[in-house]
Amino acid sequence: MSLSPALQAEDKLSIPEEDIPRNIIYLIGDGMGPAYTSAYRYFSDRPDTKQVEETIFDRLLVGMSSTYPDDDTYVTDSAAAATALATGSKSYNGAIAVDHQHDKLTTMMEMAKEMGKTTAIVVTSQINHATPASFLAHNESRRNYDEIADSYLTNLINGRPVADLMLGGGTQYFVREDNDLTLEFQSLGYRYIDKLSELSSLDSLPALGLFAPSGMDAALGSQDPYRLTTMTKSALKLLSKQSAPFVMMVEASQIDWCGHSNDIVCAMNEMEDFAKTLEAVKQYIDVHPDTLLVATADHSTGGLTLGRDGKYQWKGKLLKQVKVLPEHLAQTIVKTPSVLDTPKSFLAFWSNRVNISMSADSLERFRLSLMRQLNSHKAVASIEREIKRKIDKLTYTGWTTSGHNGIDVQIFAYGKGQQHFRGHLDNTQIAATLIEMINAERFRLNQ
Repeated sequence: MSLSPALQAEDKLSIPEEDIPRNIIYLIGDGMGPAYTSAYRYFSDRPDTKQVEETIFDRLLVGMSSTYPDDDTYVTDSAAAATALATGSKSYNGAIAVDHQHDKLTTMMEMAKEMGKTTAIVVTSQINHATPASFLAHNESRRNYDEIADSYLTNLINGRPVADLMLGGGTQYFVREDNDLTLEFQSLGYRYIDKLSELSSLDSLPALGLFAPSGMDAALGSQDPYRLTTMTKSALKLLSKQSAPFVMMVEASQIDWCGHSNDIVCAMNEMEDFAKTLEAVKQYIDVHPDTLLVATADHSTGGLTLGRDGKYQWKGKLLKQVKVLPEHLAQTIVKTPSVLDTPKSFLAFWSNRVNISMSADSLERFRLSLMRQLNSHKAVASIEREIKRKIDKLTYTGWTTSGHNGIDVQIFAYGKGQQHFRGHLDNTQIAATLIEMINAERFRLNQ
């Protein structure tokens, strides 16, 4: 394995010892560009006050970061971005902590484990998805999900898996016909649970929790709409019981998925969960001031814009009235098309689930449009797309792409050493600073 050139050249601490935190909590809002935090501010704005209240994102903002990969596209994917954020080295899109020659790049979690620190990842995707994988594994392609899952038991530090705690989704990759990896983890002393409701039963580490076949249920409509917050709080309780310092990576994975789908309803509910997660971590640091919070995004997704069609407004607060994801609305319509039979039946259906008012003429045109989509080859997808377009039009929400874009993303920080993340940094510089903090004892020995 190798370090980035900048880290290889470093032989002494550039950060004052008094700024080195004991614990590090690294949070990544996947796909969360600046428009998302702006949108969340207005989405969560209290209706009973004239003032627009600050959010946790506003209070913790300290800088901005570039995200470009190691090519000439300037637009990164999650794997290349996570590799930069985990190792301090840029690579190609699709790379999981490897360089262009597929040589391994040492990750901060591997360094932390080697230094005797306790390590954890908490995500709402599958735990072998691009971002968590780039902290725990090495692979030439993010799509090699089974290989990555297998490597969590073969990429060992001092004979042990890199992460002492892993919470998220992914049973289809870890409980397979050819191999049940959860049994191997249990043979290494890991406690395994597969229900989120069992989190409170975990009282020691190491532990593995897989709560869905792939990614976990979306925030809106799930049994726990704040499932990332719940997992993070449980992780902090477990980590606080350890005598060793800890390094934890937390990813709000599905903000990105909402962006790819151009689904503003989905996005704001994922942002709500991430905001509550940040609040919980900040509260932890207020009690444990020797801990550092650093949060950022790997990139921005969807080209989200607030305002469209030449109108100077965004009606994001209306999104609070949407109680069901567009995807689930579409599934219900296809399953029970009678809801479209009459203007009255559709009004009742729409009002109970979305409750964003339209004129009678607009509602009728929308109903007829949805009826036409019932006969399409992929009715659910077609109807979902129509519903999202209608919500976007009603709220003046715009999108430019179903992919990523190359704009800079925000940096948030709080706690011991937060001042070292101010201003404009490249994503590799965020990682390099955290790695120096993790390796502080080793750096001191080199002085």
